[in-house]
Amino acid sequence: MRSIAEMAALAQRRVPRFAWEYLAGGAEDELTLARNVSAFTDIGLVPRTLVAASATATEVSVLGQKLALPMMIGPTGYNAMLYRDADVHLAKAATARGLPFCLSTVSTSSMEQIVAAVPDVNLWFQLYCLREARIQEDLLKRAEAVGVQTLLLTSDAVVLGNREWDKRSFVRPRQLTWRNKFDVLCHPRWMRQALWPRGMPSLGNLDPYLPADARNAAGAAHFIGAQMDAELDWQALERLRNRWQGKLLLKGVLHPADAERAAQLGLDGIVVTNHGGRQLDGSPASIEVLPAIAAAVRGRLAILLDGGIRRGTDILKARALGADAVLLGRATLYGVAVAGEQGAGQSLDLLAQELRLAMTLLGSPDIHTLDRGQLFQRSCPHSPYPQPAVFENLQ
Repeated sequence: MRSIAEMAALAQRRVPRFAWEYLAGGAEDELTLARNVSAFTDIGLVPRTLVAASATATEVSVLGQKLALPMMIGPTGYNAMLYRDADVHLAKAATARGLPFCLSTVSTSSMEQIVAAVPDVNLWFQLYCLREARIQEDLLKRAEAVGVQTLLLTSDAVVLGNREWDKRSFVRPRQLTWRNKFDVLCHPRWMRQALWPRGMPSLGNLDPYLPADARNAAGAAHFIGAQMDAELDWQALERLRNRWQGKLLLKGVLHPADAERAAQLGLDGIVVTNHGGRQLDGSPASIEVLPAIAAAVRGRLAILLDGGIRRGTDILKARALGADAVLLGRATLYGVAVAGEQGAGQSLDLLAQELRLAMTLLGSPDIHTLDRGQLFQRSCPHSPYPQPAVFENLQ
């Protein structure tokens, strides 16, 4: 595989239709899903020449941690439907390259299983706010017990977006249509890699809270759907800030005012994201609102971004517009769906190679010298928020 796009094409052939739609689909008309990628293509690069570039410097510091590259694997759920023990494979691929791995509340491997399989993992944990305080508190204690120091609270998925592909694939939760059952039988390689010998995976972090007869995909999906707390607000975030002694980030920020409020609450960082285009269709691409958010809080909060990262140049553009690093979702999931740890590692390596090459060709071999003066705008901005000029005019 020579690009993330090629990895995605192979992943689509390897997994059955329902799994591909879960991995690649978005909400409603998928306008935001498409915009996450196309917004990066609207940003051009202006190279400078005769710049010595015998080596590139890509190391960055995020939340006091030195990272070999300005990227990490972000939290994604139900990954073992793509490849057995996918979360473990992702953690191994990230750790081998000196990068953090963020585990989702709805991961198929538990945080304890991740640490047992990858003892030196730099493990972050993504938390959904749950209705039962007892369960949420236990999740936090378990995270502390395995050494998690960085917590991400997701705020943009207290109810699920209108994901029509999900309704097409299932007649009821986790019960495939007959057409999709037949399609599964047409993917014996996937059945061997994902289903054998334990069948459809459950959600490892939630298993302790489920009845024994509900520790399966259907039971876990019903549980998490009933547990999501739609009453999540700034007061709940403040309580979590007081409870959690490690680093705390708010995931789900698209407006500068929300970033400013997170800073006032004493958070350590934010994730600029629209949940991969899977929630509110029509919301702006993450990269479109990044400049205004960076103008408001850069230097006071760590700024991470996800959504639409498919090339090393996308990472370069995010850095130039104010992000400290990016979280990878689909890019590494395509890889793990193809070949487990090897595939995820190949996805990371492709992005790293493209980033270093782009920095050299741009005339900015040091990641810290990137700025918006090296960018130009190919089309009119789509951001609904007033913001200062992002791109310098070319003379």
